[in-house]
Amino acid sequence: MDKENSKIDEMEIIISNFLRVGVLLSAIIVFVGLTMYLVTGISGYSGSYFPATLSEIFRGFIALKPYAIIMVGLIILILTPVFRVGVSILVFIREKDFLYVKITTLVFIILLISLILGKVE
Repeated sequence: MDKENSKIDEMEIIISNFLRVGVLLSAIIVFVGLTMYLVTGISGYSGSYFPATLSEIFRGFIALKPYAIIMVGLIILILTPVFRVGVSILVFIREKDFLYVKITTLVFIILLISLILGKVE
């Protein structure tokens, strides 16, 4: 039983470190975008237009548009715990805890649907 617990503890540490890295990476990217915006005074987009799709955001990120950089940081922040739920499914499969596999899979599907349908107009 100790060997199983150590594997679970090891996986939890890996997931915990991933969450820390995700939040830190997100904060750094948002900080860079915000700094660029404050230094230049422009968002990278004309008028009151801002990108609304992932492809527009990533094109803006590649073009180093401050607002798009901030948005990429926020997307990473949002996706970090979603990834954690996805990894939890794999951990529960490995543990053969199928009740939690079903529950976590349902939560994961709900998260994905909310991300896909959550566009605010």
